[in-house]
Amino acid sequence: MAAGRARRLLGSLWIALLLGQPDPAGAAARSGSQSLLTGSLVRTFTPLYFLVEPTDVLSVRGASVVMNCSAYCETAPKIEWKKDGTFLNLVSDDRRQLLPDGSLLINSVVHSKHNKPDEGYYQCVATVESLGTIVSRTAKLTVAGLPRFSSQPEASSVPKGSSAILNCEVNADLAPFVRWEQDRQPVLLDERVYKLPSGALIVSNATDTDGGLYRCVIESGGTPKYSDEAELKVLPDPEEPQDLMFVRQPSSLTKLTGQSAVFPCVAVGFPVPYIRWTRNEEELITEGSGRFLLLAGGSLEISEVTEQDAGTYTCIADNGNDTIEAQAELTVQVPPEFLKRPANIYAHESMDIVFECEVTGKPTPTVKWVKNGDMVIPSDYFKIIKEHNLQVLGLVKSDEGFYQCIAENDVGNAQAGAQLIILDLAPATTGPLPSAPRDVVATLVSTRFIRLTWRTPVSDPQGDNLTYSIFYTKEGINRERVENTSRPGETQVMIQNLMPETVYVFRVVAQNKHGPGESSAPLKVATQPEVQLPGPAPNIRASATSPTSVTVTWETPLSGNGEIQNYKLYYMEKGQDTEQDVDVAGLSYTINGLKKYTEYSFRVVAYNKHGPGVSTQDVVVRTLSDVPSAPPQNLTLEVRNSKSIMLHWQPPPAGTHSGQITGYKIRYRKVSRKSDVTESIGGTQLYQLIEGLERGTEYSFRVAALTVNGTGPATDWVSAETFESDLDETRVPEVPSSLHVRPLVTSIVVSWTPPENQNIVVRGYAIGYGIGSPHAQTIKVDYKQRYYTIENLDPSSHYVITLKAFNNVGEGIPLYESAVTRPHSDTSEVDLFVINAPYTPVPDPSPMMPPVGVQASILSHDTIRITWADNSLPKNQKITDARYYTVRWKTNIPANTKYKTANATTLSYLVTGLKPNTLYEFSVMVTKGRRSSTWSMTAHGTTFELVPTSPPKDVTVVSKEGKPRTIIVNWQPPSEANGKITGYIIYYSTDVNAEIHDWVIEPVVGNRLTHQIQELTLDTPYYFKIQARNSKGMGPMSEAVQFRTPKASGSAGKGSRPVDIGADYKPPLGGSNSPHGSPTSPLDSNMLLVIIVSVGVITIVIVVIVAVFCTRRTTSHQKKKRAACKSVNGSHKYKGNSKDVKPPDLWIHHERLELKPIDKSPDPNPIMTDTPIPRNSQDITPVDNSMDSNIHQRRNSYRGHESEDSMSTLAGRRGMRPKMMMPFDSQPPQPVISAHPIHSLDNPHHHFHSGSLASPTRSYLHHQVNPWPIGTSMSHSDRANSTESVRNTPSTDTMPASSSQTCADHQDLESTTGSYLANAQEEDSAQNLPTAHVRPSHPLKSFAVPAVPPAGSAYDPALPSTPLLTQQAPAHPVHSVKTASIGTLGRTRPPMPVVVPSAPDVQETTRMLEDSESNYEPDELTKEMAHLEGLMKDLNAITTA
Repeated sequence: MAAGRARRLLGSLWIALLLGQPDPAGAAARSGSQSLLTGSLVRTFTPLYFLVEPTDVLSVRGASVVMNCSAYCETAPKIEWKKDGTFLNLVSDDRRQLLPDGSLLINSVVHSKHNKPDEGYYQCVATVESLGTIVSRTAKLTVAGLPRFSSQPEASSVPKGSSAILNCEVNADLAPFVRWEQDRQPVLLDERVYKLPSGALIVSNATDTDGGLYRCVIESGGTPKYSDEAELKVLPDPEEPQDLMFVRQPSSLTKLTGQSAVFPCVAVGFPVPYIRWTRNEEELITEGSGRFLLLAGGSLEISEVTEQDAGTYTCIADNGNDTIEAQAELTVQVPPEFLKRPANIYAHESMDIVFECEVTGKPTPTVKWVKNGDMVIPSDYFKIIKEHNLQVLGLVKSDEGFYQCIAENDVGNAQAGAQLIILDLAPATTGPLPSAPRDVVATLVSTRFIRLTWRTPVSDPQGDNLTYSIFYTKEGINRERVENTSRPGETQVMIQNLMPETVYVFRVVAQNKHGPGESSAPLKVATQPEVQLPGPAPNIRASATSPTSVTVTWETPLSGNGEIQNYKLYYMEKGQDTEQDVDVAGLSYTINGLKKYTEYSFRVVAYNKHGPGVSTQDVVVRTLSDVPSAPPQNLTLEVRNSKSIMLHWQPPPAGTHSGQITGYKIRYRKVSRKSDVTESIGGTQLYQLIEGLERGTEYSFRVAALTVNGTGPATDWVSAETFESDLDETRVPEVPSSLHVRPLVTSIVVSWTPPENQNIVVRGYAIGYGIGSPHAQTIKVDYKQRYYTIENLDPSSHYVITLKAFNNVGEGIPLYESAVTRPHSDTSEVDLFVINAPYTPVPDPSPMMPPVGVQASILSHDTIRITWADNSLPKNQKITDARYYTVRWKTNIPANTKYKTANATTLSYLVTGLKPNTLYEFSVMVTKGRRSSTWSMTAHGTTFELVPTSPPKDVTVVSKEGKPRTIIVNWQPPSEANGKITGYIIYYSTDVNAEIHDWVIEPVVGNRLTHQIQELTLDTPYYFKIQARNSKGMGPMSEAVQFRTPKASGSAGKGSRPVDIGADYKPPLGGSNSPHGSPTSPLDSNMLLVIIVSVGVITIVIVVIVAVFCTRRTTSHQKKKRAACKSVNGSHKYKGNSKDVKPPDLWIHHERLELKPIDKSPDPNPIMTDTPIPRNSQDITPVDNSMDSNIHQRRNSYRGHESEDSMSTLAGRRGMRPKMMMPFDSQPPQPVISAHPIHSLDNPHHHFHSGSLASPTRSYLHHQVNPWPIGTSMSHSDRANSTESVRNTPSTDTMPASSSQTCADHQDLESTTGSYLANAQEEDSAQNLPTAHVRPSHPLKSFAVPAVPPAGSAYDPALPSTPLLTQQAPAHPVHSVKTASIGTLGRTRPPMPVVVPSAPDVQETTRMLEDSESNYEPDELTKEMAHLEGLMKDLNAITTA
């Protein structure tokens, strides 16, 4: 019989394949296919479903109830009802009857304290004979209890306009049946009078008509039940303020989606409070909202609740004097809903099928399956898989019917069903069928799988086109499952998912194109018994008992399968990959010797005689914290001033923290008094400024780390002495006292000594170097460093090196050196150049491995921690040698930003002082002795945002065309936004001195840069300020901008840029003065013309008088000065030699500017141009006075009749010229006489200045005049065009050293093309600028100083060295002029202030002159100058090439 059944099944499969239907062996043919067209075996799915299902009902005793139900099928279904899972017998029931549509009618519900026959869960069951059965969802019938009041209304009073609440608490079932009466009349509910779901009545905004007797009524069928009556009195408004208080607060609610939720909230007080609501701390908008409604008294109603409405609701009552709050939670539950419903399935016998079902809900629903109305009990053939799906294995005919997935949670249930049809088997087609396969054997038998093999049937010995079906079942079970071979001709199969130690019966059927053949003889095979190993130990727990021990407990495995011999406890430090174990005999164990405050994972494996069982899941526990076991690292002291010392340190080494570091304890004491110790406890920051110390006192410091358990070990005492007096950081450092260079093949060793003046703060040194120019690269090193090796240079190249000390004010005066790197072929032994250091690193041909794993961890808006690993260290990464690491970082905005570097001796470094909201890149290199690595791969990090630190820029206000009362405010973002700008706030007022909270505020959302303000008053001055905002907060306000609105529509207002408006500022009188051509009255025009003409006439008269006076005075002073100089220098021994020595064309001409001592001549704008040095006095060619007219006239007003002879003596005196040095980044602190480049001779900005020059007393040299002979370039155009060098001529009666001063004036300095910056504003602004200094040095190493870059422009030394300007003088020949470039080469520069030092007294000057004569003989000078000339020719050749 079994063989015939198999033949029919395979025949049906074959026919189905021929007809193009879905393969039944593939587990399912879905409902989308209405039938399997297998000959006469046409069957379709028959719809059977519910049209109406019963719903939950609330009833009262004695009422009638209908539980609705209606089902659809082509054949009318039979409807039955279940109550609490049991079928109801409705035939003999006189109170319950079945209505024609299937609904259940319950007459006169019975309900008492001890008899509740009608309350319960009802379910409708629909059955169609020979088809199947379906069940509905379950519905609950609730009968309200007997009417009882848990609280009743009480007499109360309410002030007019306030709110009152009248309680009437009943059980929740009866609350819908409560109503209220006032004076025995029904209360009409409206927006002012509202009944809460609990039954209580709220009366808000009370009026006189609300007074009376109130009672509540329960009408639940039968006789109404009345509460006690209570009187509500309405009182007049109170005169005194009354405290704010809640009379009803909201309580937490749980609601279903779609229901309504009401949060009661009633507050009283005087003034009458205003109620508002927030959800999850966000303001809740109730006005105009469809679902959120503010009810009487301030209660909140939420209609049609959704899941998104869940959260914390806060009722806020505010009456202007006080604010109170009350909170409640809304929890939203969701009944089960189907995401995927089961689908109808076609199948054949012996197949495996799966009904899929996906549900959602809150709480998460549970799923059960019903077949034809009966619960499916999971077994070997009916299995629940993937949580909700039903799998049926080895189908038989009786499995046909309706299957339903029923989902249920606390708030509801739902059902969805599908039909399973088992297809009848079609007869095989005509043709020869295969015989039975031969020799079926089990070649591999295990505990849960068996491999079968067989030989082809006798009827088809080749068997290439045969496929096989393997039928198997447990012995004694009539459910047969089928497994098909994967390809034709295959004669083996693996049957899996079997049960251990179980007998199975197998048979094999072959099939060809005509259908299935005969079945093989049954083969019985028993699977192997499974080794009885222990299961996992339940309830494993781990608890830390101390900072170094953990106790682990567990219970005996439930499936012990024999006696447990012992347990093995495995444990491992989290993050490690090596597991340790210990043998345990009992059910607990304490592991000691663990690391403090470290996470460990634990698991347990039970052993019996067969071996190890199943492991438990890992449990993780952290050992307890303890005090740190090591002190902080790298404690350093930095003396800030005479009263404070800054401490820096690093945390204790990793693994020694023993807990979370909560802070650091700093102990310090005077070294002289070791018993007096002061303690200071700080936060987790790694620095602390100790202030309030005594001057010139040595202090010792030590630092210890803190955890919640206490204080760890402290560092060793580290001492530092406060300054006797505070170092000066109001000016830049002086020049370093020496600079030495030692060239190697690809590197240059630079060493130096600090400035001689130790009273000025030095923060570090800047080393610049490059081929031909020192501005190609710049490196900054710590102030303690005295040497540095510049590496990666080109061999046989001429490098120029500059060294500057710097502090927070700026960079000081530079020193210059040049060096030629050695050629590659230079194999001479390289000796080390030692200066103030034990050794100097020399490059080694074998570089080190660069650091790896560089990571940037952002800590704040200006701090990033860099960490890395060093593969050349041992595995524990412990540094035991003298290696150090160099960290470099930069940002790419602007693009030419240079790297900054710092050294570290550990595997991390804290980079501070960064810009907020800026992306930085970092890399690290390691140096050990003479060996260094290349730079590592880069890491990137973006600092956090910070509030804007500068106000919006370029604030302008203009009137809107055609709308005189509307103005438009425009601005630009702040230069230091420190993050993304999210908005602006515009403040405006008519009173500039008003408090800022009295100004009108206009918010601007986003990053817009313009805003309109309307409805302003005409002809009124307004003042505007703007403040920028980012995610971190508000930035500073811009300066006030004044704007006067127009008088009428025809005139436009006057907008201005930010001005400094003082407290005594008075708005300008009169009408507005429009710069845009607005009409002005004829009277104003005439007045303006008269003023201009008057000022012009007065100015001309004053200029003429001053010019005449100054011309006479200048002539007499020049004669005195020439005589004084000749008396001092008349027999100067270098005068004759000066003609023989030909100074070279220095490279400095392209890079430097120097300043001549400035003459206080009447000329407001002497012109100076830097030109190559004249070879002798004959090279200086007088130039006629054919300059353009205005220069010619102004010069003639003061020009003396200085002879050619006096000019030639100047050439001879250049050996005595003192050198003026100008700092890079700083400006003088005193009013100065300044020089700046002239960009064009006809540019009036550079020729005309108002005001007066600095006073003579400020112009004296303040520092020693350098008496050394110097090879310099003289200004040709100075001599030719100006006739006389610009010089400072103080009156002889104001200074005793005037004669010496005058001589110094004649010894001209190399000069920038310059003009006085002498107007009052510039003179005042120079008060805070640092002073330039005179640098005594070797004469051949004195080069001029680069000028100050303009504020806000990037200093770019990498640009080519080009002339800043070219002098053009029509009508007379001028030598080609090489002018110095200042700062960023080739760019226009603003005026550059330089201080003229004051002169020493006469005796000191004379002594210096004598020293200079004794130190340098003419032959020595000639030799040195010739040597320098040759060197510079080589340099010129290099730079020219």
